[in-house]
Amino acid sequence: MIDKTVNSVAEALKDVQDGATVLIGGFGTAGIPDDLIQGLIDQGAKDLTVVNNNAGNGDQGLAALLKTGRVRKIICSFPRQTDSYVFDELYRSGKLELELVPQGNLAERLRAAGAGIGGFFCPTGYGTELAKGKETRFIDGRWYVYETPIHGDVALIKAEAGDRWGNLTYRKAARNFGPVMATAAKLTVASVYELKELGELDPESIVTPGIHVKKVVKVPRVATQAGGF
Repeated sequence: MIDKTVNSVAEALKDVQDGATVLIGGFGTAGIPDDLIQGLIDQGAKDLTVVNNNAGNGDQGLAALLKTGRVRKIICSFPRQTDSYVFDELYRSGKLELELVPQGNLAERLRAAGAGIGGFFCPTGYGTELAKGKETRFIDGRWYVYETPIHGDVALIKAEAGDRWGNLTYRKAARNFGPVMATAAKLTVASVYELKELGELDPESIVTPGIHVKKVVKVPRVATQAGGF
């Protein structure tokens, strides 16, 4: 019998190793898997490379993980917001590496990893510092930059509901990078608010099929979460 559910966040994250590349879903504060991030903080893995759209807000979630000093590098699109002071301090002091990736490129690099694509050419970033050191090619009258996939050792994603096979549905904008990250990692851990029986999820509504998910953990819904997601 296939049953990917685990009883606690700690159990779900016990296999995360030092030096891992961790893909963390979320866009701003929407879809951030706060319970899983806190679990990773408690678990203690260090020397991490984190991939996220942002670089943390305030002192919570991803910012709290950065504050532990256990993240070596972050790959993201929007590292700076009005409340990104944790990232700012770490980056300016040379304690955190940054790889800046345009948002569309970030999504496509993750998708490429999940799809088994070895790389792709994209015009975004040509002629800028973001293309420095990368192969370029003139194709059909336009310059393109070669981009490589982003593979993860672990993906931490937040879903609305799931079943014991690992099938997942999302809530509106909280979906964001979750589906592509789930396909790009060796170990995908999903937190869910609702754990459904097999057959309760409408097959037409399942966004991430269970084949991409290794562990599912139910977490309590907090009504005051930022953005309501």
